[in-house]
Amino acid sequence: MNLNFRTLKASEIECRIGQIKETGLTLLLYKDARCDMALLDETVGPMNWKRAHTRDNANCIVSIWDEDKKEWVSKEDTGTESNTEAEKGLASDSFKRACVNWGIGRELYTAPFIWIPADLCVIRDRKCFDRFSVQTIDYNDSREISNLRIVNEKTGECVFAMGEKIKPEKVEFADIAGKQIEGTPCCEDCGTPFVQIQDPKTGKPISPAEQKELAIKLRGAAICKKCAAKRKLANG
Repeated sequence: MNLNFRTLKASEIECRIGQIKETGLTLLLYKDARCDMALLDETVGPMNWKRAHTRDNANCIVSIWDEDKKEWVSKEDTGTESNTEAEKGLASDSFKRACVNWGIGRELYTAPFIWIPADLCVIRDRKCFDRFSVQTIDYNDSREISNLRIVNEKTGECVFAMGEKIKPEKVEFADIAGKQIEGTPCCEDCGTPFVQIQDPKTGKPISPAEQKELAIKLRGAAICKKCAAKRKLANG
């Protein structure tokens, strides 16, 4: 039996928040049990693998049929309970760990340290309810992660790029030098109008309407930085 489970696609990887600080948070990459089952079906066929649990679901044994040896080959691992539905979570975790023993998703262990600064997410009282997803992932010949990009699903902005330093996009308002256009959209709270400026990278004009849309993506509303800070303070 010569098994070669493929590496995970971006859509098969989930991001979980690890530690949260006032200055930012860490992310961990993981796969779920559905991903493991799909890859087992895809690689060996749904009739050629099975799972069994022992020690009240603490351990899981994943067996794959070896046609050459005419026998089942098994690999086993243990898991930990989840915060919700402890028994179900324990069975799922032990299954996922047993699948790692077969090589499914083992490449996630090569992930870099993923730090998301506070200006690229919303952190309140050491909590963050933003959702993050893997946009792009590539691997080298050793099945190690060589390229990784993660986006904040709420804003649609890239918040992590392997080997790069991500800076939040800036939105300019009338209190900063620019050409004010009559009838342009304004900050919902203070009434400060958006202004037309040039993109520092491309030199192309950024319209007030486009800046309003960007403000909504970054702050959840068409408001300036000062009003965003006031709202955050008012909400605790």
